[in-house]
Amino acid sequence: MINQADVDFYKENGYLLVKGVFSPQEVQQMRTALDGILNRAAQSKFDSNATWQGDYLPPDQLKKLVLKGFHDVHYQDAAFTRAATHSNMAAVLSQLIGPNVQLHHSKMLVKPPENGAAFPLHQDAPYFPHATHSMLAASVHLDDSDMENGCLCVIPGTHKNGMMPHVGRHYLDHREYPISMATPCPAEAGDVLFFNYLTVHGSDINRSTRNRRNVLFQYRDPMDLPTEDVHVNWGQGLMVCGENPIYREYHPNYSLQAK
Repeated sequence: MINQADVDFYKENGYLLVKGVFSPQEVQQMRTALDGILNRAAQSKFDSNATWQGDYLPPDQLKKLVLKGFHDVHYQDAAFTRAATHSNMAAVLSQLIGPNVQLHHSKMLVKPPENGAAFPLHQDAPYFPHATHSMLAASVHLDDSDMENGCLCVIPGTHKNGMMPHVGRHYLDHREYPISMATPCPAEAGDVLFFNYLTVHGSDINRSTRNRRNVLFQYRDPMDLPTEDVHVNWGQGLMVCGENPIYREYHPNYSLQAK
């Protein structure tokens, strides 16, 4: 899927767009799966609006925006388990991370037409910091994406900055880092944008009449250990490539509550 020049580009810039990772048929399977998750969530007590709160937009504009975001979609539909471990994904990940690659978590991000919420510029690292920063995101596009419907934007090279000071709910000060300073990454359905979790990224509002549906997988080297006990989820640690050099038994850390 990629060559050495692509790997060098990723190392230098902190991101890489890979075209045609998933076929149209595979994209449609994920769209159908995503719709099913949204429908089931709407009938449950767990449905919510995941729009980021803060002062990056005027309050009257912020309250009109909608973002559907649910974590660990590979627990909800096997289409996303297949996507997370897809041979094309593994071919890219093994060159960007190394021979051993582990899934950290997955999530879906749906910006509905005309009022899909923005993501202010931020790094992912503050949410789940790791020791050697191998962690990267793979954002799978289920729709064609451009600036009109809120495509992802990145600031190349910012993965070399280390952890940057964030405000609010882990986003950068929008006065210092407006979305306009980032490089747009338009993509087509089936493309995947890979970016390091230290790379500054975000997206604007969906102002179009089209959906912007993405599914995001976070991967790491299994030897890259977390530095904080945060963002731990059931079943975390699925091996996508290679082996886990650290043998251990995985046990659930929970207690059952009487209802």
